[in-house]
Amino acid sequence: MRKRVRRRTTATVAAALAMVTLAGTTPGHAQQATTPPAVSHGVASGTSYLVGRGIADVTGEIAEVGMMGYGRLDQQAEGLHTRLRARSFVIVDAATDERVLLVVLDSPMIFSSVHREVLARLADEYGDLYTEQNVLLTATHTHSGPGGYSHHLLYNLTTLGYHAKTFEAITDGIVESVRRAHEDLAPSELRLTHSQLTNASANRSKEAFDRNPDAERAFFPDAIDPQTTLVRIERGDDVVGAINWFPTHNTSMSGDNRLISADNKGYAAYHWEREVKGVDYLSDDTPDFVAAFAQTNAGDMTPNLDLTPPSTPEDRHRTHEIGLRQYRAASGQLDDPGTHLHGGLDAATVYVDLSDVTVRPEFTADGREHRTCDPAVGAAMAAGSTEDGPAFPLFAEGDNPVLDAVSDKILYEVSPELRQCQAPKGVAVPIGAMNDLYPWVAETVPVQLVRIGSLYLVAIPGEVTITAGLRLRRTVAEVVGADVRDVLVAGYSNGYIHYVTTPEEYDAQHYEGGSTLFGRWELDAFRQTAHDLATALRDGETPPVGTAPPDLSDRQLTLQPGVVLDTPPLGKQFGDVLTQPRSVYLPGERATAVFAGAHPGNDLHRGATYLEVQRLVEGQWRRVADDGDWSTTLRWKRRGVSASEVTVSWDVPSDTPEGTYRIRYYGDAKSLSGTVREFTGTSAEFRVVTSDG
Repeated sequence: MRKRVRRRTTATVAAALAMVTLAGTTPGHAQQATTPPAVSHGVASGTSYLVGRGIADVTGEIAEVGMMGYGRLDQQAEGLHTRLRARSFVIVDAATDERVLLVVLDSPMIFSSVHREVLARLADEYGDLYTEQNVLLTATHTHSGPGGYSHHLLYNLTTLGYHAKTFEAITDGIVESVRRAHEDLAPSELRLTHSQLTNASANRSKEAFDRNPDAERAFFPDAIDPQTTLVRIERGDDVVGAINWFPTHNTSMSGDNRLISADNKGYAAYHWEREVKGVDYLSDDTPDFVAAFAQTNAGDMTPNLDLTPPSTPEDRHRTHEIGLRQYRAASGQLDDPGTHLHGGLDAATVYVDLSDVTVRPEFTADGREHRTCDPAVGAAMAAGSTEDGPAFPLFAEGDNPVLDAVSDKILYEVSPELRQCQAPKGVAVPIGAMNDLYPWVAETVPVQLVRIGSLYLVAIPGEVTITAGLRLRRTVAEVVGADVRDVLVAGYSNGYIHYVTTPEEYDAQHYEGGSTLFGRWELDAFRQTAHDLATALRDGETPPVGTAPPDLSDRQLTLQPGVVLDTPPLGKQFGDVLTQPRSVYLPGERATAVFAGAHPGNDLHRGATYLEVQRLVEGQWRRVADDGDWSTTLRWKRRGVSASEVTVSWDVPSDTPEGTYRIRYYGDAKSLSGTVREFTGTSAEFRVVTSDG
């Protein structure tokens, strides 16, 4: 039996926005007293912590759902490469019971929809133990995850609206991982180390980067941020967990890929947990080891070192190699004694309306007061980042004189105030004005600062370039007296507002600058907020939280119909094998079976699997791989109106022992009455032999 988990505006402006979407959307302390207390300020503590770790599945839909990241209407999911997971870490000061919760999610973005729902569900379970103040949700930014889980329309256009099943899978999985981490709390030590990784990223906007001052460019002599940071979790002599931060886009899988995948950071975690440590993701037991690979300021960092995206959707070599390099850099730090983290834990979150921030003179380059403005999409954003994904041919990075000449007369009218505030951006879509009619993008977002001993995390809800990140890091480091290496920008956290660039980079209007929605002074607004948060934490004060964004769950549009009916191919039954595997395979070859299947959306199999590769051992079939493994793929294809063809493949690993194997597929078929029935398909047996055999 497979394991089951119980699941608790004008037309012209809209047309312009659709074109932008085709180009891609990316290549505090207000707590009440509680028992035990959640977070307090600056209280000295002992030298150890209680730490809990948890993993859960957050995969969502894998077929007939738009994939998130490249913003392509044609990138509809057709199956599964690797499952997506949430990895949670609860850290509690053993002396004071202060705590923080960090969740690293294999996901394109953390939208405010997810942030709000997770906090509400944690409040239902734990009261005010885990709140907006001390919970940090951060995404790895894979561009191969399912979309449709935002409550803002811009991100749901390519998914034909809101997808409740994917939203529920993500939020259910996050909460489940937190629950497991909470139950796993045990005395632990934390050690902080830093190293350098120089062959896993390249600057995709070097011309924009070169506009920054000499002193900042000197900090990054190769135009990349090579710092790889590791917090390892130790219990006695055992390392039981690790959290790594390194900036590189999770775009090793191309925009032509149609399989859900955790991409390079997902592979780094999978390799360490599964291939090195032997973690069984389908077990209910807490794994012996949990590794998370989180983002920092990756805005202008691409993993495509030749500045060219992969040429074919089946080319996973880059994903494997960039993930492996991140793993090697992280695991190599285990031999470094590093810094023994101790001292208090602290956290604060404030909500900021980025469309209306007055930036004080001390945070602006010209020493004058400036203001942010309503969000606007730039022509350079519509052009896309060609190093990671597709571009729309009518737009270009930099100057767009044709757009500037016709925009006011043909597409839309941009107010002089907005044009001046957004200058030199060529405004492609004044999306802030559209927010008055329907929620297209977020304007009010959380900004958070978390302290774990001497480590500081500046949680920003966007994609921060390395130089913008350096300015944020230095701003906080100067206030709290920290080494700048120990201050990290946690990008893609708690919300999403696209990019954050320096004013100098903004002026270049490359993809990143065109995607900096709130104008030239957006970064300085974040720096001002981070400075005030750091000052409050240092001085033991409570910053004003601000007003959280509204709940938009009742305003969602769903245009894509669900599954109506499944039927097997003519003359077949569900689970029948349409194409059997060969009788013999060598390591390195691909074993494949094709089944008479059903739509994968009938049951997402969260926490379970759609497939197994089994080996015959002493008369018993034992699972050796499932749909969470790198070596397997599942492809779904519609046949006719209601029939499905499911292809399961297994790339036989090089260390596979000789023996007898088979492939099993677990499907779920929907009848006209709406009843969903489980079924199983089993391939013929086949042998794996060595080349000598």
